[in-house]
This record gives sequence, C-alpha cells and structure tokens, in this order.
Amino acid sequence: MLKIDNVSKIYRLGDVDVPALHNVSLTIDEGEMLCIMGRSGSGKSTLLRLLGLIDTPSKGKVYLSDKDVGKLREKERSRIRLETMGYVFQEYALLSELTAQENVYLPAKMLGRWPKEYRERAITLLDAVGLLDRMKHLPRQLSGGQQQRVAIARAMVNKPQIIFADEPTANLDSKSGKNVMETLYWLNKNFKTTIVFVSHDEADKKYASRVIRLLDGRIIRSKAV
Repeated sequence: MLKIDNVSKIYRLGDVDVPALHNVSLTIDEGEMLCIMGRSGSGKSTLLRLLGLIDTPSKGKVYLSDKDVGKLREKERSRIRLETMGYVFQEYALLSELTAQENVYLPAKMLGRWPKEYRERAITLLDAVGLLDRMKHLPRQLSGGQQQRVAIARAMVNKPQIIFADEPTANLDSKSGKNVMETLYWLNKNFKTTIVFVSHDEADKKYASRVIRLLDGRIIRSKAV
C-alpha cells in the first residue's frame, strides 16, 4: 500500500547538513497498525512526515499504491493528502473558533463535498469517538483527550486509506491517552483503516500489529506484535 525505498533526509541548518534518515526502506501493508518507536532525535517524526507526504526525501522514492509520489508538485501532494490520508498531531491542531463538528468536517469542505453529506458524516464520526454530546463545543470547552478524539474524527472524515498519528498521547494524562489509543485501535479493527503512529510510550506497543524501532535515522528492528 505504502512503500519507501532507500530514503534519506538531510536538513540544511545554516552551513551545516544535519542528517535525519539514512537509506531507510519500509513497506506498510493495507490494514496494518504500525508503531514507530525510538529515542528523541532518532528520526521518528521525520519518517512519519515523509510517509505522509508532508515532507520530501533528499534521496530515495516514496510509493503509494505503486505510484511514485515522493517528488510530485505540492498541489498534487496536497490533493493526495486530502483524499487518501488523515493526520493526528501531538498538539491537536484544532481551529479555536470552530466547533467540534466544524473542525471535523473542514477537510471534507475543502474537497468540495456536499454540505449535507459532510455535516452528517461529522456527526457519525463524533458519535463513533464518544463525543456526540460535545459537537457544538469549541476546543477550549473540551479536555485534551476530547480534543484529540475530535482530531481523530477529523482525520477520518474523508474516508482515508491511512492515518498518521505523531505521538498522539504525548500531551495527555494516562487515562486520556489510553482512550485515544483505544479509539485508534477501534478504527483500525472496525474500519480497516491503516494506521501509522509514533510513540515514546512502551505501553502503546500492545495496540500495534508491528513495531519498528529507529536509532540515529536507521531502522534497527521490525517485529510483528
């Protein structure tokens, strides 16, 4: 479904080249729930950004359904992201002036879908993540865990093939973090949505079907759970 082949990423900071990934190859199968782990600075978030077409590799190729998408123009990449991918970020990234329902359906609105369709889907998804009674609330009226579940519903609104989650529980207490991970797990099992998530918490391994570990920009282990 998603594949990177011999990918490297180097960031330029002033006159200094800072390597983040070194010749990484990885294949993600449809329906998989993949956990990316590693210490700070190992390249976890960089790998997720390349897989999610948010960033481009310095070297190597990125394939989605056998199509090389790594070096497409930004307009084309943006369309692929909206149509086939969903994102959940550590800081929630909700718009403060929009209600939970409005935040959820925003990506569908950007694709030009019918208002009745995307409003109803937002309601369905908020119900699925246990927040139907909060649909008219603004982000400041929600807890951190509730905001993250709104973000998960938003990631699902365009029926993506794959969801990327970058340390989705990092800013949450243990109970809220467990609720978020169980929500992602439920979506993977019931909607068959492929999920790739970055985590620093060893307890999150139990939700994954496979765990890969990074060290200094290289995959040092890939193991089914």
